[in-house]
Amino acid sequence: MTDLEADDRDIFPRDRQPTVRILAMPADTNPSGKIFGGWIMAQMDVAGGVVALEYAGGPVVTVAVNSMKFHKPVNVGDLVSCFASIQKTGSTSITVLVEVFTQRAHDGTLQTAKVTEAVIVYVAIDSAGAPRPLPARGPDRGQYW
Repeated sequence: MTDLEADDRDIFPRDRQPTVRILAMPADTNPSGKIFGGWIMAQMDVAGGVVALEYAGGPVVTVAVNSMKFHKPVNVGDLVSCFASIQKTGSTSITVLVEVFTQRAHDGTLQTAKVTEAVIVYVAIDSAGAPRPLPARGPDRGQYW
């Protein structure tokens, strides 16, 4: 049996588009031959930062990773998709849930697994790097939130 269970073949979220999608390459492996967790974290931070920047209408910085859980390893050749969605906002902060799924070719089918998830907090900043208020948003806040 592979790292993916038989019932993981079609859990890929088909109702939304990934924020970041990338192929896991050999240069990103750790000493045990799996993809380095830090590489996955970097992709997640990029994905979360994209939706936070769009919501904030300008630059944001990462201020906290409230939680992170690695469920399954990522292999070289896996297609890695990061899905990011805003969970809540404050006056300057944006809390984003980032979920990572892999798609792996196996015997002519694509097997899918949720491999990692995290809750990351971003703060909108001004040109001097100081926190700035988020713009007011109406009920229609866009596709990511």
